[in-house]
Amino acid sequence: MSKAYERLEKVLEKTMALQTALILFEWDNETLAPEEAGAHTARVIGALSEEYYNMVAGDEMKEAIEACEKEEGLTDVEKAIVKEAKETREQLVCIPAEEYRDNAQLVSEATRVWSKAKKENDFDKFVPTLKKVVDYQKKFASYRAKDGVKLYDSMLDLYEKGFNMELLDQFFDELKEAIVPLIREIKERGKKIENAFLTGDYPEEKQRELAEFLAEYVGFDFNKGVLAVSAHPFTTNLHNHDVRITTHYSDHVDSSLFSVIHEAGHGIYELGIGDDLTQTLVGQGASMGMHESQSRFFENIIGRNAAFWVPLYEKLQSIFPEQLKGVSREQFVEAINKAEPGLIRTEADELTYSLHVLIRYEIEKMIIEEDLDLKKLPEIWADKYEEYLGIRPENASEGVLQDIHWSQGSFGYFPSYALGSAFGAQLYYHMKKEMDFEGLLERGEIGVIREYLRENVHRFGKLKTSREILKDTTGEDFNPKYYIQYLKEKYSRLYDL
Repeated sequence: MSKAYERLEKVLEKTMALQTALILFEWDNETLAPEEAGAHTARVIGALSEEYYNMVAGDEMKEAIEACEKEEGLTDVEKAIVKEAKETREQLVCIPAEEYRDNAQLVSEATRVWSKAKKENDFDKFVPTLKKVVDYQKKFASYRAKDGVKLYDSMLDLYEKGFNMELLDQFFDELKEAIVPLIREIKERGKKIENAFLTGDYPEEKQRELAEFLAEYVGFDFNKGVLAVSAHPFTTNLHNHDVRITTHYSDHVDSSLFSVIHEAGHGIYELGIGDDLTQTLVGQGASMGMHESQSRFFENIIGRNAAFWVPLYEKLQSIFPEQLKGVSREQFVEAINKAEPGLIRTEADELTYSLHVLIRYEIEKMIIEEDLDLKKLPEIWADKYEEYLGIRPENASEGVLQDIHWSQGSFGYFPSYALGSAFGAQLYYHMKKEMDFEGLLERGEIGVIREYLRENVHRFGKLKTSREILKDTTGEDFNPKYYIQYLKEKYSRLYDL
């Protein structure tokens, strides 16, 4: 290791330690922290964020990066870390330190304000805080944006490099053109599917037993991971030996069941990062879209696959013998795949899910590029749900207040969910050429599938972009036709169309 890189490594080690502390506070905030801790914890987060900013934007890191760029003997991994360090610094150094700290404190407080507003079904209470968050995000995007780059494109770039509004507009137009008519066709002439048995008296302790079993079954390592409860399921990664996932429990057993498999997919990705990359700037998922591809791959392409339940359904019935009495495996599989427009994105079926994302994408463009009056959001939200899904929320809690993302300032994040589904479908069709995919699931040999994903996706961390991973693995650049094909084939077969 060169002296120049060794110098940079020492600086990065300190920044990673600060980042880890901030991640732990986020985890605590969402899982264990008492309600009145928020404002006090926000000040601590603000102070730590300021220290992180000073480390990244400081002269020591700048000089270390410049020295590394002059070195000729760096390894490929070291070069990638230097590149990521430079990009990270450029994204921060353009933001005044005081504004960076104020924003970190703001979003910590904003999640609490959002949570209370959602609970009380009062969007007006959230508007002043949301406006502050939006103003900061637009200001930061203007600092980062290069000449000619629109603000929302700058935000999208933070989550998914290589995708801008032009590409996403085309992607969502193709989805809308294919999915909206299919939803209508299912409603008009699709066979009826019964799923009432999925709702009822499903004791929480039994749901937790199932959650732990399924997470471990698909490959989440509890020696390196933790499962907790939170209002909004999420995954937190400290390094590849400490990955934490959450779920929630309700009277809808399929809700907790699939949120666990979904978050386990995120966790398996992080656990599969190479040891040489973990706790470095490239020791995380390639992008939010690729991360979502893995969580939704495990949740849907694996978890909702009829073959997945061949070796597992008896186990499920043994945990819930009364609730699933007389329900065949075939009936259960149909029920968990039922397509029915609903109001809540996180509860949406595979077919309608991306329309939920499309609505948020269109609204985000209006907020960022058209200076939308935020007070109009509930009505615009409801109008779009009625237009695309044929249903209208009756209140803000089941409408515009349902997601935490905007309180966190995560504008540009939502498209990653739809892209992830499309990435996963493209990987799936390629993998079916490489292996007996459904046969492996029927035999309970899910490890073969997981190892293929680890070898081709997980271990690379951020050494590759999403599009590079797709091209290297499938031989093609991103191609949404596979996602559309997947949805059409699956739901035409399910509904006897």
